[in-house]
Amino acid sequence: MNMIHRLLLLFAALCALATPARAKDELVLAMTQMPGTWNPIISSMLAKSLISNMTSRPVTAYDASWKLVCLVCTELPTIENGKARVIDLPDGKKGMELDVELRDMRWGDGVPVSAKDVAFTLEVGKHPLSGVASSEGYKRIIKLDVKDDRRFTMTIDRVTFDYNSIGLQLLPAHVEKPIFDANPAEYRNKTAYDTQSTNPALAFGPYRLVEIVPGSRVALEPNQTWTGEKPHFKRIVIKIIENTAALEANLLSGSVDYVLGELGLSLDQAIAFEKRHGTKYNVVYKPALIWEHIDVNLDNKLLADRRVRQAMLLAIDRKAISEKLFDGKQPIAHGGISDLDPMFSPTARQYSYDPVAARKLLDEAGFATIRNNVRQNAAGDRLWIELGTTAGNRVRELVAQVIQSQLRQVGIDVRLKAEPPRIFFEAMNRRTYGGLGMYAWVQRPEGVPRSSLHSEEIPSAKNGWSGQNYPGYANPQMDKALDAAERELDFTKRRALFAEIQRLAADDLPSLPLFFRVDPFVIPKALKGVTPTGTLNSSTLWIEQWRWETQ
Repeated sequence: MNMIHRLLLLFAALCALATPARAKDELVLAMTQMPGTWNPIISSMLAKSLISNMTSRPVTAYDASWKLVCLVCTELPTIENGKARVIDLPDGKKGMELDVELRDMRWGDGVPVSAKDVAFTLEVGKHPLSGVASSEGYKRIIKLDVKDDRRFTMTIDRVTFDYNSIGLQLLPAHVEKPIFDANPAEYRNKTAYDTQSTNPALAFGPYRLVEIVPGSRVALEPNQTWTGEKPHFKRIVIKIIENTAALEANLLSGSVDYVLGELGLSLDQAIAFEKRHGTKYNVVYKPALIWEHIDVNLDNKLLADRRVRQAMLLAIDRKAISEKLFDGKQPIAHGGISDLDPMFSPTARQYSYDPVAARKLLDEAGFATIRNNVRQNAAGDRLWIELGTTAGNRVRELVAQVIQSQLRQVGIDVRLKAEPPRIFFEAMNRRTYGGLGMYAWVQRPEGVPRSSLHSEEIPSAKNGWSGQNYPGYANPQMDKALDAAERELDFTKRRALFAEIQRLAADDLPSLPLFFRVDPFVIPKALKGVTPTGTLNSSTLWIEQWRWETQ
């Protein structure tokens, strides 16, 4: 090798060392579900929030440390800083006033995000026919005193420990209000979020929707009016791949850069994937406040006796399922409150696998006769139940099959029904599901489970299908404990009320607890800034921090 050749090689090596990290203009993501609507306050679906978190923001959210932070406001109102106050209401009860100032943010057409949007969002949320997921939070705000475009005072009708958690998802009044005013009952079907989904005026986050191919993909591009940190990607494509096995194939082939950890690869896939390809990815197993469970339709007369529900849970070997399908990484849930949550109580009843006890309870509930391996009662009603879940999630479907087999061992005939997520959740919300519905709730730290357990949260035509109490559970003791828990400011006393909530839920079992999910984040080493949260405020709320760095 001559001297010139050596110098050229040295120069090339030095250039390589000096080469800055190369950017990537387009990021291709994937997840397993397509949202049923793009309106941020109609229906509850994780798939929608993962994308809408890129195009808008709630006023406040819990970060990866489970700390409450301002996203649309400038400062959290607290009693300590004087921006939150306990006041006397005209009816003699106590309420609260919160002083809020909005950040300088703009919708995609340049119109400022203002108190007018707050007022309109509250108007929609309170209307009995608007179709919002849950109207309770909106109704509690009994007064909005607007100071100017960005400053207002909210009056809340009660004192609660989480008074400054303001999860409002704002709607653009200048776009949506004319549609809503024309016919509030039809608003959920006429909203511009679904009829003009790529309208820039619907976004005030770092990105906006530019393309939607139903059931296939969604594309986003930077929102030019975004006032926060500039996003790093010029285009984000989100592929909808409902089959989790196909997700992995797309990731390995390179047609997908990253599968969203909150709604992508199953835990068993990620464990196997890490063993084969772990050198190219950072695999994070994030314990999450995500409760995989089975809702029980209490209108089904076969399930009305809680002894039947208790027997079903006793007959499901959740520990064996976790060990065989999830390598033991997915902890068994004893109720809707995770043991990672400060409000968890170990004193509520816990159900271990006990098929003998299950059979005894079924006998006591009147299903003592067995014909063709299926129990029936004195009236001849066979104990057969439909178990519905979302199609395409391979592990969820496997869990359903195992549950079907285990319940058959105690004389319960289970018919499986897997449906596309949009259809499945519509049946859950309208309470038309046959008997059992398996899915997951994503929760926030110390969250009072009012929307899923309070009798006022049972969705019906009368309340515009608002509420998430899909089982139709109504227990005055539970209502009392839920109401008291959110009003109790003392931590120790509040824990006692949470313990009562968990005790009642464990005895009545309107939902059968299965697992608390551990979400696997299989992150390519070049993708930086993705921080799993483990709560309902997903990692995509900080999408502007995501970047691609290769050498």
